[in-house]
Amino acid sequence: QVQLVESGGGSVQAGGSLRLSCAASEYGGSFGCMAWFRQAPGKEREEVATMDRDRSTRYADSVKGRFTISRDNAKNSLYLQMNSLKSEDTGRYYCAATRFACYLVSRANFGYWGQGTQVTVSS
Repeated sequence: QVQLVESGGGSVQAGGSLRLSCAASEYGGSFGCMAWFRQAPGKEREEVATMDRDRSTRYADSVKGRFTISRDNAKNSLYLQMNSLKSEDTGRYYCAATRFACYLVSRANFGYWGQGTQVTVSS
């Protein structure tokens, strides 16, 4: 059974940076789309960034220019570099993966999820 484990969350001041990591229990190249989602209290889980097997990426408008997604299949890992953090970036961040390509899937189609890591940005 595939396991995804996130790390790197924490508390940071607005304007600061954090780097999230997601370790998969199997070879990263076996996945098509890998993604980061986040969920703030009282809100729906939203897509933050995705990266396909061909390294194509997609970002939510709210994080474009500030966040960078990357993956290292050899290390079975997915990353999210978050710069210029804002209070509205606060939430629980989840790593997700699917065998399918990003353009084929929506949030409901990601079959593998981590438990999440908390990010808190104070202003």
